[in-house]
Amino acid sequence: MTSAISSSAPLSIAITTGEPAGVGPELTAQALAAAGAHWPDARFTVLGDAALLAGRAQAVGIDWSALQGRVEVRHHPLGAPSQPGKLDAANGRYVLALLDAAIDGALAGSFDAIVTAPLQKSTINDAGVPFTGHTEYLAERTQTPHVVMMLAGTGPRPLRVALATTHLPLKDVAAALSIAGIVDTLRIIDHDLRHHFGLPAPRILVTGLNPHAGENGYLGREEIDVIAPALKQANAMGIDARGPYPADTLFQPRYLTEADCVLAMFHDQGLPVLKYATFGEGINVTLGLPIIRTSVDHGTALDLAGTGRAHAGSLIAAIDTAVSMARHRRAA
Repeated sequence: MTSAISSSAPLSIAITTGEPAGVGPELTAQALAAAGAHWPDARFTVLGDAALLAGRAQAVGIDWSALQGRVEVRHHPLGAPSQPGKLDAANGRYVLALLDAAIDGALAGSFDAIVTAPLQKSTINDAGVPFTGHTEYLAERTQTPHVVMMLAGTGPRPLRVALATTHLPLKDVAAALSIAGIVDTLRIIDHDLRHHFGLPAPRILVTGLNPHAGENGYLGREEIDVIAPALKQANAMGIDARGPYPADTLFQPRYLTEADCVLAMFHDQGLPVLKYATFGEGINVTLGLPIIRTSVDHGTALDLAGTGRAHAGSLIAAIDTAVSMARHRRAA
């Protein structure tokens, strides 16, 4: 459980700077320099190697020292010197140390929310630590049995897409779906959209798994045997969840205009559509955690690291969403 933070204190937001060879360090500097005044009620703790952060900021024309006052750097030393674009397994555990410090601080009540810059899964695994992704690691570290990955755009009526399964091989998806699991996923989405996003009556549209939502069983029975019964149970709990809809026709304005979130059955069913519409300005949110966590919608972009060509729009949106969610939680 998180500890209570005084309602009069500034919001405390932790930012993990992620893979040191990627764009995370410089995007953090760019985001805070470009939009720091946008969050007058927030203070930021940036987790990373202090010399690395100052150097990467300088490389893209930002005076890191000018951000002091509202930004605190919590120094964690690199495992090995880092160059933009060049991965080194010696820094795999460094990246995890940043994430652990943010999670521990949020669980202790020191942080109202955490924002994570992208990391490189392969570097962590090469360092000898089995690692699937941020979402799964956050669930394990917070002892949360069920979390939900949701990506979203920005603006007054953003497209939001949540996932019933996350980083699974496609051949394993059908077996991973269950009535209880989908009901719990819908419960988490409904709860967090109400309490962290300020939506009083969320409407959730749910895709089928198979082409044409199974074509009445001719193209698969998951819609009949699993998804539809889950929707019936969720509706009985007061959750406005509708479907299952064929995924190939659901993502159009006549369906999405009145929807607050789409629940897709697997990673590449819903996210290509969302990323096409929002990439570079979208966010990733982990729902169901006892803490608030947001992130960017992109990876480490090793080819852009250190060039000054990476765009901080997604990180700015992730920070903005974290601050907004923390405000809603504090006001609840």
